[in-house]
Amino acid sequence: MGESSTSAGFLALNISASTMALTTTNPMDETIPGSTSIKILIPNLMIIIFGLVGLTGNAIVFWLLGFHLRRNAFSVYILNLALADFLFLLCRIIASTQKLLTFSSPNITFLICLYTFRVILYIAGLSMLTAISIERCLSVLCPIWYRCHRPEHTSTVMCAAIWVLSLLICILNRYFCGFLDTKYVNDYGCMASNFFNAAYLMFLFVVLCVSSLALLARLFCGTGRMKLTRLYVTIMLTILVFLLCGLPCGLYWFLLFWIKNGFAVFDFNFYLASTVLSAINSSANPIIYFFVGSFRHRLKHQTLKMVLQSALQDTPETAENMVEMSRSKAEP
Repeated sequence: MGESSTSAGFLALNISASTMALTTTNPMDETIPGSTSIKILIPNLMIIIFGLVGLTGNAIVFWLLGFHLRRNAFSVYILNLALADFLFLLCRIIASTQKLLTFSSPNITFLICLYTFRVILYIAGLSMLTAISIERCLSVLCPIWYRCHRPEHTSTVMCAAIWVLSLLICILNRYFCGFLDTKYVNDYGCMASNFFNAAYLMFLFVVLCVSSLALLARLFCGTGRMKLTRLYVTIMLTILVFLLCGLPCGLYWFLLFWIKNGFAVFDFNFYLASTVLSAINSSANPIIYFFVGSFRHRLKHQTLKMVLQSALQDTPETAENMVEMSRSKAEP
């Protein structure tokens, strides 16, 4: 049937000419048949290099926030975001290593599970960023309500809901679109699931942009301007890096196939660029925390714990605050 071939064709995973088609939201996410050119080699080497750096950075952030720093509303989100980035980079490194080793007959079940896990982590990471932006926006626009009426464990509950929802979305997509064989695909259910995934990602993106713009307007416009804190800078830089480096991967996965059914050279070039940028996005957050936390501070007098704590500081830096902070750090 025409509808069936269209649905399977636009979500096919091409591993080799003889490999079975996989109906999913995954586009051409593996190597092109017979392609071992430098165009494949360099991006995957970059992914492995950035991934190893990012794995180390996110592991340090997760370790410090999980075991050495007192948690607050935003550190809980940062903790879960570091976990999502760590696992996403791990999946990227495994996939890139498999491509560079050029297995003749890769395990299709393993590749399917690896891609599904990456999608779960991508959705969870974007959801965490959106939740951070919304939470910060509420704390600025409704400070009295936020301090007096916000439930104590909102961050923990939200993070748990985000993980469950991300997992549920991908499981339902696999159920409707088929897991190993396209002949079991429910065309209408699969298309509805794909549309829902794309709509959900667009919704998160719009909410993220609106809440971020509201924060910027509160900081720089109007009479009641808020004073800039390191937490503001950390959040804004994290969102900016995602928009520049993380968003192209989502656009390729969830939107490109609603525009084009075939694979052009531009499509594959965009895919290669988006995979490298996604690795940069997941690796950049620990660098942002280090940069913001150490800015205008003497690194030789700071530990990684102090740097991360400073990056999440939510009080404006006045002369008195700077003196108090220096004294507290000088105390044994």
